Amino acid sequence: MAGEYIAMSREEVSDFASGRLTVDYDLYSDLKAKHFLIDADTDVAVDLLALKVRTKLAPLANFTGLHIFVTTLRCEHSCPYCQVSRANDDKREFDMTEETAMRALDLVFRSPSPTIKIEFQGGESLLNMAMIRFIVAEALRRNETAQRNLAFVIATNLAILDEEMLAFAREHGILMSTSLDGPADLHNRNRPRPGKDSHEKAIDGIRRARTALGHYNVGALMTTTAASLSRVREIIDEYVRLDFGGIFLRPLSPYGFAIKTKTYAAYDQKKWLDFYFEGLDYIIDLNLDGHEFIEHYAAMVLKKMLTPLQTSYVDLMSPAGIGIGAIVYNYDGTVYASDESRMLAEMGDTTFALGNVHDKDFADIMLGDALLNPLEQSFAGSVPGCSWCAFEPWCGAEPVFHHATQGDFVGKKPLSSFCTRNMAVFRGLILRMEANPDIKRMFERWANIV
Repeated sequence: MAGEYIAMSREEVSDFASGRLTVDYDLYSDLKAKHFLIDADTDVAVDLLALKVRTKLAPLANFTGLHIFVTTLRCEHSCPYCQVSRANDDKREFDMTEETAMRALDLVFRSPSPTIKIEFQGGESLLNMAMIRFIVAEALRRNETAQRNLAFVIATNLAILDEEMLAFAREHGILMSTSLDGPADLHNRNRPRPGKDSHEKAIDGIRRARTALGHYNVGALMTTTAASLSRVREIIDEYVRLDFGGIFLRPLSPYGFAIKTKTYAAYDQKKWLDFYFEGLDYIIDLNLDGHEFIEHYAAMVLKKMLTPLQTSYVDLMSPAGIGIGAIVYNYDGTVYASDESRMLAEMGDTTFALGNVHDKDFADIMLGDALLNPLEQSFAGSVPGCSWCAFEPWCGAEPVFHHATQGDFVGKKPLSSFCTRNMAVFRGLILRMEANPDIKRMFERWANIV
C-alpha cells in the first residue's frame, strides 16, 4: 500500500507466514525495511508506513482536478475506432453554447482542488474555436478571485490548426494533445479524412505547434487497432523519430465506433499483451543502449509500485477515478463521470450521466447516487476478487468498463479483460526488474518522472 514490494520464493513465504523466519536471515531485514514485518523495534517504522499511506491517499481530498469540455461533436475525420458518435462538420447544433459553458464553469470552480486543468475535446475541438476562446477568457477572469493553479489543454487532430489558433494557444500557455498511431500508412488507415493526408497534417501540426508552444508542450497518443498488432516496433520508431519522450501503448476501449466496427478493430487480450510486451522490451533495449524513452502506462504503474505517490490516471485509481479524477461537460450540458461514461451514453446507456448543468448544482451532481453508488460498489479494497488480490494496491477500480462489458460495476474478475491485462503487466514489470538490476534502476527513474 505504501509503494514497496519484495519477491520471495514459496518456501520463504511459508517460513515467513509460519513464524520460522528468524532475525539472522537476510530476508528478515529486507522484509522489516519494507514494512512487511513488524517486531519489537519497529515503532518508528510503523509511523513511517502510516505517513506513506496517508501521502498516497492525500489527493482524494483535492477531489476533481481535470475538467473536460466537449466543445463540439463535429469532426472532419472518420476514424473507425472512434469512441464517440461524431457529427458532420456542418452540424452546428452539436456545438456547446456560451450559456452551457458558463454553467459548467460554475461547477469547475466549486471543486476544492488547488489545481484545475480544463481540457477541450470533441469531435474536433478546434471546429468550435470561438467557444475555446470564450471559456479560456471566462476561466481566467474567475481565477483572478479563485486563485487556482489553472491550466488548459486542447485535444485536437491538428488538421485544421492555423496560425491564429497557435497564437492564441501561445498567448495563454495552452498545451496541445494529438493522436499519432504510427507510420503514415497505418495512421492514415486508422484515422482517415478527406484528402487521405491525416498523417501529413498531424506531422505538420506537431512541428508548427512545437515551434509556437515549445517542444514539450505538445503530446501525442496512439490507439492499438488490429492493424497495429504486428507493427509495434515501427510505431515506437515513429515516436522516436519525431523526438517524443515516450509512448502510451494504449488498447482499444469497448465503446462507440470501436464496437460498431468489430471486424476492423477486434483482437483478443492475448494479442494485445503480446503487442505490449514486445513494445516494452523494445523500449527497454532502447534505454539500455542509451536512448531515454518511456512507456507511459508502465511508468504510471511503477509509480504506484515503487513510490508512496498516487497516479492521476483514472483507470489506476481506487476509489475509482470517475468524478473524483476527472469529469466531463458535454456540448449539451450533460455531466458525465468520465470520458468513457460519455462514450457509453452515446451508445444509449446513460448510467453514468450525473445530471445537466442547466438544472443541477454541484452538490446534486457530485453527491448523487449516479456517482456515489459506482464509487462505493467498485472500491477495490473491499470487493470480491480484489480485496484479497496481491496486486490490489497497484490496480484501480473501473466501474464504467465493467458495467459496459459485464453489466455491473464490479464485474466477475476472472472474466475481466481489465484484470487480465493489469495482472499480466504487473507480473511482467516485476519479472523484468528482478531479472536485471539495470532494468530496475531504469524503472525507478520512470516511476519518479511521471
